[in-house]
Formats: sequence, structure tokens, C-alpha cells
Amino acid sequence: MNTENLVTATDFCSCHHIDVSFIQSLSDYGLIETTVIQQQVYLTTDELEKLELLVALHYQMDINLEGVQTIAHLLAQIRSLQQEMTVLRNRLSFYE
Repeated sequence: MNTENLVTATDFCSCHHIDVSFIQSLSDYGLIETTVIQQQVYLTTDELEKLELLVALHYQMDINLEGVQTIAHLLAQIRSLQQEMTVLRNRLSFYE
């Protein structure tokens, strides 16, 4: 598999001064997706922004993993509702 758009979890963790087990915990909770290639854990570049938010919530704001999971779920719902609202506004403006 091409690792061009992938970052190793080890590199990410060393840059952010966190333990690699945190990445595994987030993956176990279903908050991020990881890819394992030849026994090396990789993150897609699309996951990095989400992961940095989760790291900030846990380490800087001292929120436990259950709280991080709840916040991530609520943020996903907000994004979904915002997209739905944009679609509905576009439909409404079509009829005005």
C-alpha cells in the first residue's frame, strides 16, 4: 500500500509528546481510523485535524476519553445539522 498520504502514529505522538497508547485508545473508541501496514500504525492526513482536536481536549483540557467521545459525537451532530441547514436554505432561496 502507498504510504504517501499517511503519517506514522509514532511520528505524530513524538511531535505532540503523547503516548502511542492514546492513539490506540482513540481507535478502540471509534474516534479515529488507523491503518496498519507491516506492523506499523499509520494515520491518514484527513484524520490529523480531528486527532489534534482530540489530543487538545484530553491533554490540555484534561477531559477523560468518555468525555472526549461525547464531545466528538456532539461535534459530528452539529456539523451534520449545519450541512442540513445549508441544504434547506438553498432550497428555500430557490423558491423565493
